[in-house]
Amino acid sequence: MSDFFKDIYENQAQAYETMVSYEDFQGNILPALEKIRPLSDLQVVELGAGTGRLTALIAPFARYIRAYDISAHMLSVTAEKMSRSGLSNWETQVADNRSLPAEDNSADLAIAGWSLGHSVGWYPDRWRQEIGLALAEMRRALRPRGTIIILETLGTGRTDPLPPTEGLAEFYQWLETRHGFSRTWIRTDYRFESARQAAELTGFFFG
Repeated sequence: MSDFFKDIYENQAQAYETMVSYEDFQGNILPALEKIRPLSDLQVVELGAGTGRLTALIAPFARYIRAYDISAHMLSVTAEKMSRSGLSNWETQVADNRSLPAEDNSADLAIAGWSLGHSVGWYPDRWRQEIGLALAEMRRALRPRGTIIILETLGTGRTDPLPPTEGLAEFYQWLETRHGFSRTWIRTDYRFESARQAAELTGFFFG
């Protein structure tokens, strides 16, 4: 499964972008972020930005957002999308979550969407160390009283929140018990025109 997702992020960015454009049709993500930390005028660093789903949500409110991802292929979609937005308060840069080019004490918000959890599968014997490095980088980049937000999945094809794997359940508990995070959950349902369209657009990712 590790190589499966890596291949998608390295080679299928547009298919991924098309798929996630159908998710969260009710628009629950942005209000949830605003409830945790109002986005207006914030300096933001984003880890694992991918094709810029969160980048595009946050940029209209933030003072500036720096979107990082290890995949130049994914970030090319982000840059193209943000260029079309007419906004200029953003930049993209290829970077590993564990070694960010952000300056110390330079951000009010550090956010990672659907990115850190992959380390549980990619590094099953040392995911705590690997994710710990990313958390340390987020904290280093933050100013005093800064905020970290991590978005991860609590199940696909479910109406109640439940981590889809034992490893992710352990990861989420580790964030709460060892690092002081608190959990909230929202639904980010997909809406397609038909079951056929759903199968065509999601099959490469979900099977």
